[in-house]
Amino acid sequence: MNFRSKQLKEFFLLVWSGTNRSYGQIFFSQKKYFSLILLLVSFIDPYAGIAGFLSALIANMVALLFGYSKENIKSGAYGFNALLVGLGLGVYFELSFALLFLLAISAIFSLLLSVSLEGFLYKYGLPFLTWPFLIVIWLLNVAYVDFTALGLSQRGLYVLNELYDRGGMSFVDMYYQWQALFEGKFWATYFLSLGAIFFQYNVIAGLVISIGLLAYSRIAFSLSIYGFLVAYLFYQMIGSDLSQAGYMYIGFNFILTAIALGGFFVIPSKTSYVWLLWLIPLTVIITISFSRIMAVFNLSVYALPFNLMVPLFLYALKRRGSYRSNLNMVGVQEYSPEKNLYSFVTYAKRFTKINSYIPIQLPFFGQWKVNQAHNGAYTHQGEWQHAWDFVVVETNGREFRGHGHSLSDYLCYNKPVLACADGVVEDIIDGIADNALGEVDLVHNWGNTIIIRHAPGLYSKLSHLKLNSFKVVKGEWVRSGQTIAACGNSGRSPYPHLHFQLQQQPFVGGKTLRYPLAQYYVNRDGVDDWCQFEYPQLNEVVSRPIADSLLVEVFKWVIGTRFKWSAPNRPTELWEVKISPSNQTYLECKKTESKAYYQIIENRLTFLSFVGDKSTLLYQFYLSLQEVPLFFFEGMKVNTPVRPNEIYGGAQLFFQDFLAPFYLILRPQFKWSVKSSDNGFSKTEIRFTSRIESRLGKVMHKSELLINTKGLSNFTYTTKQLTTTYTLQ
Repeated sequence: MNFRSKQLKEFFLLVWSGTNRSYGQIFFSQKKYFSLILLLVSFIDPYAGIAGFLSALIANMVALLFGYSKENIKSGAYGFNALLVGLGLGVYFELSFALLFLLAISAIFSLLLSVSLEGFLYKYGLPFLTWPFLIVIWLLNVAYVDFTALGLSQRGLYVLNELYDRGGMSFVDMYYQWQALFEGKFWATYFLSLGAIFFQYNVIAGLVISIGLLAYSRIAFSLSIYGFLVAYLFYQMIGSDLSQAGYMYIGFNFILTAIALGGFFVIPSKTSYVWLLWLIPLTVIITISFSRIMAVFNLSVYALPFNLMVPLFLYALKRRGSYRSNLNMVGVQEYSPEKNLYSFVTYAKRFTKINSYIPIQLPFFGQWKVNQAHNGAYTHQGEWQHAWDFVVVETNGREFRGHGHSLSDYLCYNKPVLACADGVVEDIIDGIADNALGEVDLVHNWGNTIIIRHAPGLYSKLSHLKLNSFKVVKGEWVRSGQTIAACGNSGRSPYPHLHFQLQQQPFVGGKTLRYPLAQYYVNRDGVDDWCQFEYPQLNEVVSRPIADSLLVEVFKWVIGTRFKWSAPNRPTELWEVKISPSNQTYLECKKTESKAYYQIIENRLTFLSFVGDKSTLLYQFYLSLQEVPLFFFEGMKVNTPVRPNEIYGGAQLFFQDFLAPFYLILRPQFKWSVKSSDNGFSKTEIRFTSRIESRLGKVMHKSELLINTKGLSNFTYTTKQLTTTYTLQ
């Protein structure tokens, strides 16, 4: 295939993808098969189907020729408004050359409005929804009286005649049967409202759409019924009738609003469902009011209520000063209410504390003992209770060597003191001599002290430091782990130790602040443990994690790095490290374009999400490294949640999806352990073993990753009792 042919193929594949996904975008979906179902539904009225398809096709072709974002084109974001305009024109007018020309003009106009509104609303973080469709269709509705060359469509006026022409008396009988089955019932109005989204005013279209919606998303399906039911009941409450033709054809506003605010732009939860009990009736009032206003101009309200309510509520959520209401907006959109929910729940459990706290580390290297903790027996009391005193002890528990008659006998004396986090040196007190053992300086209570500002309202204070040991000056920027002074015995300190506290004010003697330490090792009864965002307790021996140089070298991938994995009788996979326009780093499988998104925060590698082919090696690699600290001790273990949709499928996940906004039954856990070997000087091999277990302890996935001095070496995974080993070339 020559270069020109390849370009044309890529062009038409991209245009087709964008055109097909334009249908799914109306329901906030990028599922190809759901989009294909909706495309076929639009052809129940063939003329409307043709007009809609051509309109979306033209919009996507022009978007690509204009050089707009290929990702947006491929997703259907630039085609779904043109699609709706085309469907509307196909319903209103007879197919003709004049109509085709009008379609082309309207499609391009819809595209320009989509791009412009996207740019305008982006700075507010709001979607442009179907505003381009509304603007174009209203303009055409106002102007159509002068379109004398366009014949108004008579389709739908003589339904029985049309059915007889297409399928004879059997079609007419079927029509009467469907009418008897649904007429005057809630479900008839629901299905008609679903079909009306695609300008298909019949129950069959709505029924097929509902089946496709169920296959795409159980949450979206349940929200469509829930939202419509709330509207239906509210209409009855106020003495109106949603099944009236005037309201029935615009009832989709309640369906789309419920899906958008109950589970797509907002994380689906009990709270989002409760909010819909207020938002849907408000949408009903908007619908009734604007229907009357628009009727003055002989215009339909179409999707105006939906387009008003959704951005209004989303903007109101963004203006909140607090996010503690259990009503959370979607951060990274995965185009599935279930995926958005599972990602949010898993991410919250993994990262809520990381995102809530500035990561504060221990202010020293090596193992130190907590000599006095919060609510201490001596000085950590009242307003100053949230502080720690640290000393260094030998294995026999002694704090000094020899007889302990001099300061230098104490193991912690003159040891480096580190910045616990990045920040600016706010204040330094120096010039106070170290006390002789057993004596205290009550005049200069805190002794030599340094205060560092890490954020507004967050300061660390280190006291009893050694005279003239400061390595920094006031106003200097310091990095976490940087040596700033040495441990001493100044102030109210009868023997060498380090006092450490967090506070909200930049003053010596400020009230202490209860604030957790991001991560540290603790030795309890001879067994090491890894603590995250906890508080060291009295007599615990703690130490600051130090990133392993080999792990840092192996996992801190540079953009553009490539990996080639091969195995006997298995396809070779080539990966590349890339970064998205939104600065998300990911591994991409070159053959399938599957992507495994990851990030490294505080020396911890975490895989966040996977998009693409789950039969690839990349997916197995993604499951096997859900969370990997770039530091470790022998026997160290990690336990963290995994998204249910990554492990489960079929009936289990199907029913869990329905319950997910209210309760998670499926809670798989990722468990990781590590072993290493060395040559007496440095590590020569690190072996990661991971597994994913069900809530009841059943092993769903097992893997092992071997690292040597050259980097990644072998990767072995087991699924359904089949073990496969890949080697990095």
